[in-house]
Amino acid sequence: MKSYRIAIVGVMGAVGTQMVKMLEKSPIQVEFFKPLDTADNIGELVDFRGSAWAVQEAKEGKFSDIDIVLFSAGAGASKTLAPIAVREGAIVIDNSSQWRMDENVPLVVPEVNPEALANHHGIVANPNCSTIQMVAALKPLHDAFCIKRVVVSTYQAVSGSGMAGIEELKSQTAAILEREDVVSKVFPHQIAFNVIPQIDGFLENGYTAEEWKMVEETHKILSPDIEVSPTAVRVPVYRGHSESINVEFERPFELDEIYQVLESTAGIVLADDVGRSEYPLAIDSKGKGSVFVGRIRRDFSIKNGINMWVVSDNLLKGAALNTVQIAEKMIAMGLVDRDKENIQTAEKPE
Repeated sequence: MKSYRIAIVGVMGAVGTQMVKMLEKSPIQVEFFKPLDTADNIGELVDFRGSAWAVQEAKEGKFSDIDIVLFSAGAGASKTLAPIAVREGAIVIDNSSQWRMDENVPLVVPEVNPEALANHHGIVANPNCSTIQMVAALKPLHDAFCIKRVVVSTYQAVSGSGMAGIEELKSQTAAILEREDVVSKVFPHQIAFNVIPQIDGFLENGYTAEEWKMVEETHKILSPDIEVSPTAVRVPVYRGHSESINVEFERPFELDEIYQVLESTAGIVLADDVGRSEYPLAIDSKGKGSVFVGRIRRDFSIKNGINMWVVSDNLLKGAALNTVQIAEKMIAMGLVDRDKENIQTAEKPE
């Protein structure tokens, strides 16, 4: 079995640390592991498969001995370093928003559109966490009944803003309980004991950037013919994104058919027994790689519609796990060439 040389950029971050764990569990044979991060983290040790690897600075010259590099260091770092990594011969799988809507960069959820990987030019993009779990649940239903319209409201955990978001919820909760002043730096308002209907900045059309990502990414991954109406909300939950999704189909269906389709789909777990108050919960998704679906019911206000509740660990399937699964799929498809002859030169960043 072939082995591969793999690096992670942003290895010390919330998603980067999860990438290490997911790569450890992966069947990918790793010959050499290189943890990369900012200069202030040089020398920090990262445990990987029984060995300690010292963090190096992510910069030019660090990718020439690498086959696959996983990026989770933000759009700015990806814009600068991803083309450098490609020029040095590595395949980049990027978790930031930088390359998602680039027409030359595949945007991939392996269970949904793996065929897009064949058209890569050195960079593959990981979708937004909220998009990943939604399209994973929608794909089999779209194949069976043809989706016409989706209305989605997200309830997104603070870990979507990284370690800083987690720490802000912790510090605000402690301050409120101790009757101290609350300080908000990461989020536009107090997040502890609150709900904020804003994730990212507002666009001219009135939607936030987070919401509009769900529209554009769904079009790119599934179909441009699906109408998507999103509302993205930040909630005081540490980990696990939840979504209320209303789906309108072109074709008629029976609820039993919906269940059968979802039950037979890899990566989907049904949790739907209302008699026992059984449905997907954010706390139950922690550390699990599946997308959980429940509260499935017919929408009687439209001809062919359903409502459902979808939950997933945003740091795993919404980020780190999906990234590693892309690497696994590319290897399985024969798209990772140790001689690197399959890599085309990316454009130099401005």
